[in-house]
Amino acid sequence: MSNKALHAIIFDFDGLILDTESALFASWQHIFHEYGHPFPLERWAANVGGYQYDVFDPLAHLDELLGTPVDRDAVNKARREWYLERVHHLEAMPGVREAITTARSRELRLAIASSSSRNWVSGHLERLGLLPQFNVICCGDEVDKVKPDPALYYLALERLGLGPDQLFVLEDSPKGIAAARAASLYCVAVPNPVTRVSPLDGCSRRIESLASVSFSQLIDETEKAISGAF
Repeated sequence: MSNKALHAIIFDFDGLILDTESALFASWQHIFHEYGHPFPLERWAANVGGYQYDVFDPLAHLDELLGTPVDRDAVNKARREWYLERVHHLEAMPGVREAITTARSRELRLAIASSSSRNWVSGHLERLGLLPQFNVICCGDEVDKVKPDPALYYLALERLGLGPDQLFVLEDSPKGIAAARAASLYCVAVPNPVTRVSPLDGCSRRIESLASVSFSQLIDETEKAISGAF
């Protein structure tokens, strides 16, 4: 690998490897429908990629719609049960397994940088049989700030022992893209059904899904782009 510019790929997890984002949106949609109101995808999508409702608070919005506060504990409990019942049966997103196989065949190291907890990420990777494929896993409970802060990407770079010009990132959300950009990383945006409505400004390149491209060709083209950028 010493004669190659590209040595690794960093994957986001939620919404990129596993479409937990659509399931999470559906869980809120289910709750809102029970109260007789639609749930706004465009406003919700602004939250995606972090680990808190810092842009749009769905419960505050529900309070406004109803004109009275809801029982937050009860609503959160019901929504979480509905969500977990479905998310634990999800398969990897289309093209993910093929992308990993292709990257491994080209001797690239693989990492994950996720705002979610290690238990969440590792548990799902193990369930999917993908955990052994990743050399490095960096999670939200290991840093002081999650995306859009670049701390997770700095940690991944440190653990990989690589510089920004030796890898690229796969991200699905505005917050993730902002984090990658702040860390000076080449970022390929791969939107999911939820983030497809969001502006993915700041990415280096956008593809519609990992299944929509030849991943080997994407690696080749990205390597050339990175070589020309640094």
